[in-house]
Amino acid sequence: MTFVLISFAHSCIAKNAIDNKNGENFPMERMLAIEKSIKEPVFKNVNYNILDFGAIADGKTMATESIKKAIITCSKNGGGKVVVPAGKYLTGPIHLENNVNLHIEEGAELLFSTNTQDYYPLVHTSFEGLELMNYSPLIYAKNKKNIAITGKGTLNGQGSNTNWWTWKGSTTYGYSKGDPNQNETNNLPALMEMADQNVPVEKRIFGDGHYLRPSFIEPFECENVLIKDINIINAPFWIIHPMKSKNVIVDGVNIKSHGPNNDGCDPEYSQNVLIKNSIFNTGDDCIAIKAGRDAEGRRVGIMSENIIVRDCKMIDGHGGVVIGSEMSAGVKNVFVYNCFMDSPQLDRAIRLKTNSVRGGTVDGLYVKKITVGEVKEAVLHITMDYKDYSNRKGDAIPQIRNILLEDVIVKNGGKYAIFAEGLENSKIENITFKNVKIDKVQENFMIKNVDHLKIINTYINNKKIVIPSSN
Repeated sequence: MTFVLISFAHSCIAKNAIDNKNGENFPMERMLAIEKSIKEPVFKNVNYNILDFGAIADGKTMATESIKKAIITCSKNGGGKVVVPAGKYLTGPIHLENNVNLHIEEGAELLFSTNTQDYYPLVHTSFEGLELMNYSPLIYAKNKKNIAITGKGTLNGQGSNTNWWTWKGSTTYGYSKGDPNQNETNNLPALMEMADQNVPVEKRIFGDGHYLRPSFIEPFECENVLIKDINIINAPFWIIHPMKSKNVIVDGVNIKSHGPNNDGCDPEYSQNVLIKNSIFNTGDDCIAIKAGRDAEGRRVGIMSENIIVRDCKMIDGHGGVVIGSEMSAGVKNVFVYNCFMDSPQLDRAIRLKTNSVRGGTVDGLYVKKITVGEVKEAVLHITMDYKDYSNRKGDAIPQIRNILLEDVIVKNGGKYAIFAEGLENSKIENITFKNVKIDKVQENFMIKNVDHLKIINTYINNKKIVIPSSN
């Protein structure tokens, strides 16, 4: 079976021969130049302790207003650091202002309320790639510059099988038949229909009675954002979600959250994003790069590009580094460098997913120096036939090209080294494996509608893989 699949891959190559050197080397200089351009925000050396604004560290008394007053005062005075000292603080959503560094000290824990009324008034936000008026994200900033969340304390979203997570509609997360959930007609399906019909966002009013969970941290249309060193647990939904933002750094963050759709970091419509030195142990994709959903994503038309993921560790999750499925505006120039991935609960190392409703273009995913202990399904998994909620079909033909995996070591690759299924009218173009060593995998390749698969100095199941060169 493997030989047949390799032969098929070769037939794809022979159809359109290309320069043997195209896409064979990781573009290190380009990645370093992008990283150099992403600067950390700088803040005034002035502290505003939330205790001075009335906060009580008992884990029971709401600290929302005290934190708000500290943030507003800090920003009005030119910025600085809002300090959350050791102790437990119950709070509603926190909205950041310009030039404010929200600093959660070691030993401090922010416990976010599970009372939905605390997340009013509704704000302009997003759910699975669709904009709407919904509950405020737990930490939110809209049109702000020079903001940060730092410190070695803990952000606890308090998501569990008794709140937030049940709305997914899955018995795995505490849902029982008859309970309200996001999939009912007036909830996510209604939002999808509004987006398809281009209903103005201000008229897409959700919140109570619609069961769409809020993101945890969402800088929306922000510039110069730093999220550093914090621990994040028990998120309601997506965890770090830079939305339409530029120059974002996620550094040294430790995420442990196994709820539904608990993606670790989802840059969406965002540019110049650096994710480094972080640990992702999640209930969904560890990192998922987004760019809007379906017709709405194409209307917004803001490509996510220049995304760097380096020196990170991925544990549980559906995928280590993923592009999609909400990527309709397109994704370009993603760099993954020096990461470690390992868990029997990690499904795929690198994954790209779209379909004929999503559409979108992915151009340039460059992966180098990756060590994988164990994944369930595939080292590289690409599909243009991703199944969404209703298995819809459309005429938005996706394109995927220029995928490189270089200097990759894998102990157990699961079912496939490469699973790649393109479309007859839109083949995946230019997949390169260079200096890849996979000790164990069930099948080398499952290849369908791929042009230009290159295998260079690659060993799978202790055998060197050779695809005859095309003439």
